[in-house]
Amino acid sequence: MSTDDPYGPRVRRLFAAPVHAGRLEDGESVDVDEQDVRLRLSAAAAAGRIEAMRFEARGCPHVIAAAEAACARLEGGPVSGLLEFSGRDLMENLPVPVEKTGRILALEDAVRSLGQRLRDGTES
Repeated sequence: MSTDDPYGPRVRRLFAAPVHAGRLEDGESVDVDEQDVRLRLSAAAAAGRIEAMRFEARGCPHVIAAAEAACARLEGGPVSGLLEFSGRDLMENLPVPVEKTGRILALEDAVRSLGQRLRDGTES
């Protein structure tokens, strides 16, 4: 990776072609508007597993790439994976500059809140 490239190839690829961009009409959603990030995460779950996960985001390429990477990793997995989600791996694997840590933490909070909503919805 060139030191002149602030994003790197993985961030550029995820930003350019986010497979999970969009909105789910059915399921649960959470909204975040902080740290220069506007984000809506939505997911549908059944039998404790995430059937589909989508995001809508306004923010820098790192945030959009991170939201895509999170959805790709969590979709198909257990709802409990949302509750345990940590942005640390995204920070290291994309990589995201340290000055954008707050933005990734906003994404982390949104993922965990979505997990809580999904879990609470299945307990009733």
